[in-house]
Amino acid sequence: MELPDRKEALELFFEYTKTESLRKHGLAVEQVLRSYARKNGEDEELWGITGLLHDFDYEQHPTANEHPMVGVSILREKEYPEACCEAIMGHAAYTGTPRNSLLSKVLFASDELTGFIFAVTYVRPSKSIHDVKVKSVTKKLKTSSFAAKVSREDIALGIEELGVERAEHIQFVIDALKEKASELGLAGEEN
Repeated sequence: MELPDRKEALELFFEYTKTESLRKHGLAVEQVLRSYARKNGEDEELWGITGLLHDFDYEQHPTANEHPMVGVSILREKEYPEACCEAIMGHAAYTGTPRNSLLSKVLFASDELTGFIFAVTYVRPSKSIHDVKVKSVTKKLKTSSFAAKVSREDIALGIEELGVERAEHIQFVIDALKEKASELGLAGEEN
């Protein structure tokens, strides 16, 4: 099966995802996965599209008995590669889908953390990702009332499964997001 191009993936993403915050999240996870693909010599298009579409069904199907199963069903109908579908299934721990591929592990390790880094950025006085440091993210992770809906357990498990140091992974995600700061609304006062 040939991977649909990014234009087709974006059309699907925008068809199902209407809220600005969820759109930014999908674009941010796409950016992080593209960066990890480059780092690891993997297929940047496959990884990016997987990141973009991992939550595309969430707005319309937010329950654990629907998300991401509805989305993956749509992707399979459209003949997206199984590697993409399996990674998306694996990003929701409750599906029981094993994360055996590097793509699956990177998606799981990056999803919740990317959203958390957005939250950390928004509380910075500058509201700029360029001012976010690993130390700030680590400190906020210890504050359970901050971005309380973000699963610290999933972040920790994802980093463990990925087999990297926590600080290294956090810095990598911050750096990836900096590359698209303006597009993602993370450039702060410059916006």
